[in-house]
Amino acid sequence: MSQRQIVQVFEQYQKARTQFVQTVADLASRPQNIEPLQSAGVMQLLRPMLMDAVPTIQQTAAVALGRLANHNDDLAEAVVKGDILPQLVYSLAEQNRFYKKAAAFVLRAVAKHSPQLAQAVVDCGALNALVICLEEFDPAVKESAAWAVGYIARHNGELAQHVVDAGAVPLLVLALQEPEVSLKSIAASALSDISKHSPELAQVVVDAGSIAHLSHLVLHDDPKLKRQVYSALSQISKHSVELAELVVEAEVFPTIFKCLKDPDEYVKKNVATLIREIAKHTPELSQLIVNSGGVACLVDYIGEGKGSVRLPAIMALGYIGAHSETLAMAIIVSKGVVQLTIALSEETEDLIQAAIAWSLGQIGRHTPEHAKAVAQANALPCLLQLFLDTNSSEDLKTKTKKALKSILSRCVHLPALEPLLHDAPPTILKHVVGQFSKVLPHDAKARRLFVTSGGLKKIQEITAEPGSVLQEYIQAINSCYPEEIVRYYSPGYSEKLLERVEQYKPNIS
Repeated sequence: MSQRQIVQVFEQYQKARTQFVQTVADLASRPQNIEPLQSAGVMQLLRPMLMDAVPTIQQTAAVALGRLANHNDDLAEAVVKGDILPQLVYSLAEQNRFYKKAAAFVLRAVAKHSPQLAQAVVDCGALNALVICLEEFDPAVKESAAWAVGYIARHNGELAQHVVDAGAVPLLVLALQEPEVSLKSIAASALSDISKHSPELAQVVVDAGSIAHLSHLVLHDDPKLKRQVYSALSQISKHSVELAELVVEAEVFPTIFKCLKDPDEYVKKNVATLIREIAKHTPELSQLIVNSGGVACLVDYIGEGKGSVRLPAIMALGYIGAHSETLAMAIIVSKGVVQLTIALSEETEDLIQAAIAWSLGQIGRHTPEHAKAVAQANALPCLLQLFLDTNSSEDLKTKTKKALKSILSRCVHLPALEPLLHDAPPTILKHVVGQFSKVLPHDAKARRLFVTSGGLKKIQEITAEPGSVLQEYIQAINSCYPEEIVRYYSPGYSEKLLERVEQYKPNIS
């Protein structure tokens, strides 16, 4: 056999390997092919190809493994059990940029599924190799490494601490300053995943100078980047007053409010989340949001949105309104209560309805003026309806009941309370009757109106336990009227009158 024929055999073998690995990589990109590939033992066949003499075969084998592992945790587990990870980590330090990108993709695909699989990636020494990749000149390698690091960090604080200990945070902050938008976006996402777990981890991210660079990107044109920037700032802000103040000091207000009208739903939601995380801490931070025009923007956003996207804004109004009566009044003046009531009637999801009920309770609980604003927006019947609805969750019933009690305890606007006399169950009714018992003794006009509207008649129809608080309230109301008026509106009194008519013998002379 000639030398040319011998070479031809090797060329055919290489060509067959190349064709096989490329075909497998293509097949692995379609979900319907995953199970047949797994049944055919594809993992065992791909493993030796990671150490192939031909670089393109190595890279394509890594891409194929990444696609398979990305599909489900069983295949990711197979990558771990097949001792493939140590090979990938070893090659990360040795191979070219194309292979590094593909290998980081496999690590990310394995780590994303569970804390256990992410821990397996950490245990094989991948973090140090990934951090070295973050220092690469090639932006695609940095991007792939940053993505893998973020997927490891997102599961829990312990894994995020491993990422911090490996020295990834300063390099991720540097990546924020690179010109490539996708790299900035993934770096911001990874910083968000690290920050979310604890104040200590968020402090590490802040100490690396991240806030200044993130705040410069809040008005960037790219929606995916803005989503991650606002997410990262939210995760930093949520932990403590000090961290929230650092974000505010970066002069994000009022700049970010215009992004509540961004075309991208997730950008808007993440902006509202950031406002919520800042507002919840102190009255001073909430006052800053009010002074910057933030409340009106939040109210508009709630009016324009639907479903879960408006949840953070709803809660932000609740936090702002909870701090003080002045802040709650700012929400009322901005038509916030009206908009929350409209949203309450529109929404069907328990979680969102419960958040609205909580926010209305926080706003209306301060003074009679606040409670009147909530009552005039027709919020009380909506809250009562949800409380009585058998389909409402326990959490929603608890939130609506608490909101009703806190608003009713301040409400002296009787026209808004009167419809509740007819519909409220005993647990709520005693609070409604209690408010009438406080107002009627001091207001002659209200006493007259209470009679003509049928309120006094309704009071007489209420059955109360002797000696109960409700019984005391009813007696206090009845004492505001002449005895014959109370008797006249008592149940059965008309029958007694008719009996007297029947028994009456006229004196005919």
